[in-house]
Amino acid sequence: MSDHYIEFRNVCKSFDGNLVLDDVSFHVDRGETCVIMGRSGVGKSVTLKHILGFLAPDSGRVLVAGEDITDWTEEQLTEIRRRVTMVFQSGALFDSLTVAENIGFPLETHEDMTEEQKEARVVELAEMLEVSDVLDRVPPELSTGTKRAVAIARALAQDPEAILFDEPTTMVDPIMADHTGNLILRLKKKFHKTSVVVTHDTHLAKKLADSIVFLHEGRVAYFGPWAGFESAPEPFIQNFRRQDELIPELDVTA
Repeated sequence: MSDHYIEFRNVCKSFDGNLVLDDVSFHVDRGETCVIMGRSGVGKSVTLKHILGFLAPDSGRVLVAGEDITDWTEEQLTEIRRRVTMVFQSGALFDSLTVAENIGFPLETHEDMTEEQKEARVVELAEMLEVSDVLDRVPPELSTGTKRAVAIARALAQDPEAILFDEPTTMVDPIMADHTGNLILRLKKKFHKTSVVVTHDTHLAKKLADSIVFLHEGRVAYFGPWAGFESAPEPFIQNFRRQDELIPELDVTA
C-alpha cells in the first residue's frame, strides 16, 4: 500500500538489453499533476505504460490508486484502467464515429444513466473542451489539436480518478499548443484529478506541474517543484530548458 496515488519504487525496465528505466522512483499525490520530461527515448511513455499495467517492471514496484499492481493479472488491471485513463498522442479516436459518439462512447455501459442524461453529458463536455461546433463531424475531418480536445472530453466522460496525457502539445503549432495547455489547466482547476503529463514542452510544464520528473539516461535526474527545476545546476537540464524556450520565438508564418 502507498499513501500516494501513484508511486514508482526503484523501477527498472530493459528492452533487448537496453536499460530504459534505471532505478526510477517518484510519486504523485491524489489531485496533483506530475509532469514527466526529458529528451526522446528516455522512457517517458514507457513510464505511462507501467502505470496502466501495459508493461511490468523487470524489478521494483509500481503502485497505483495506493495499491501495488506490479504482479496483478489482466483481469485485476481492468479495474485500474477504469479508474485511470489515458489521452494518447494520436487521440486514438474511432474514425467511423462522430465526435459526439466518440465522447459518449464510455457512457454506453452506464446503465444508471438515461439516454437524455448521456446526451446532456456529451454536450457539457463538448462545451467545456470547446468542440461543440464539430459534434457531427468525424475525426479524419479534424485538426490534430481538435482531435486532442475530443480525446480529453472522452477521457473525462469515463469520470476517472486519474488522467495520463502523452505529449498533448506535440505536432501542433505554438498557438494551438498554448490553447491545449490552457484547456488542461482549466480542467485541472475544475476537477482536481490526479494527472501525469508526459511532455518536452517546458511552457506546458511550468503551467501545469505540481511536480517535475526529469529523466536523463533512464534515471531520475530531478524530482520536485518547478522552482527547483528552473534552478537545477546540471548542464543537461539547463540546455534542455533553454532549447525548448526558444521554440515560441520562431516565426511560424515563414
